[in-house]
Amino acid sequence: MGAPLAAPLVARLAIIGFGLIGSSIARAARRSNCAETIIACDAKPDVLARVRALGLADETTDQPEGAALGADLTILCVPVGGYGEVARRIGPHLKRGSIVSDVGSVKSSVATSVGPHIPAGVHLVPAHPVAGTEQSGPDAGFASLFLHRWCIVTPPDDADPQAVERVAAFWRALGSNVETMGAAHHDLVLAITSHLPHLIAYNIVGTAADLEDTLRAEVIKFSAGGFRDFTRIAASDPTMWRDVFLYNKDAVLEMLGRFNEDLSALQRMIRRGDGDGLFDLFTRTRAIRMGIVAVGQETAAPDFGRAREDGAAGG
Repeated sequence: MGAPLAAPLVARLAIIGFGLIGSSIARAARRSNCAETIIACDAKPDVLARVRALGLADETTDQPEGAALGADLTILCVPVGGYGEVARRIGPHLKRGSIVSDVGSVKSSVATSVGPHIPAGVHLVPAHPVAGTEQSGPDAGFASLFLHRWCIVTPPDDADPQAVERVAAFWRALGSNVETMGAAHHDLVLAITSHLPHLIAYNIVGTAADLEDTLRAEVIKFSAGGFRDFTRIAASDPTMWRDVFLYNKDAVLEMLGRFNEDLSALQRMIRRGDGDGLFDLFTRTRAIRMGIVAVGQETAAPDFGRAREDGAAGG
C-alpha cells in the first residue's frame, strides 16, 4: 500500500456488514485516507461493540437505512443471500449521485437482488475483492488484506463510466489490482478458482468427519499438509459459502461436472497403473502452481510461508 492519499476519494463511506472483509475495508480506507467518514453497520450488537472498541469507524448503527443516508459510497459486505433485503431497506435513503457496491464472490445475482431497489440517479457498480482468510468477525480484518490482490469490478452494461472509475480508484487506493469483466464470466471463473475448491474441501473434511471414531481421531492426529490445508479452507464462514453455492449454482454445477469427468479419468489411470499419465498430469498441475507464484498471487516460501515456532518460514 502506497502513501496515503492527499485528499479522500469518498466523503462518507458506509460499510454494511463488519466481518473480515468489511473490517478490512475500514482499516485499509483509514490507512490510505480514501474516506473522510466511515459508517459501520451490522445487525449484531456485539460486532458493533467491537468496532467501537477497535476504533474502526466514525459512526456505528444497526440500521442499514441510517448507514446509507447521505453516504457517497455504500458497500454491501453481508452474505449474498441478504443483499435483496438490505437493498430494499437502503434504496429510499440513497442520495442521488451516490454509488452502491458490494464484495460478494457471486456477481450475476447482484443485478436481480439489488438492482430493482436502486433508485434513478444512483449507480450500482458491483465488485469482488479476491482476497480473504478462513477467519471472520471484525477482529479478523487487517489493512493489508487487499494489497497486490485482484479486485474484479463487474459493472452493468449501462453503468456510468465515471462511477465505475470511482469504484476502481477506491480499490486501487486500498492496494488492489483492478480488473473489469462481465458478471457471468466472473461467476464462471470464480466457480473453478474459488467455489469448487471450497466445495471439495468441505466434502473431504466431511468425509473425515463421517469416519468411525477411532479412524477419525487418527486422521486428525496425523493430519499431513494436504488435509491440514483442506481443513483451513473448510473452516470458512458457513453462511457466506452456503449463499455462494446457492446463488452461483449453475456455474458451480458446470465446473463440478467437468471435475467429475477429470476425476474419473484419474481413477482409470490409477486402476490401470498408468504411471506416465499420472506423471504428465502432475507435471501440468505443478506448472499451474508455479504460474500462480510467478504472478505474485502466492508466496514462493517453503510450506506456503507458514511460520515455525521459532519465527522462521516452514520448510
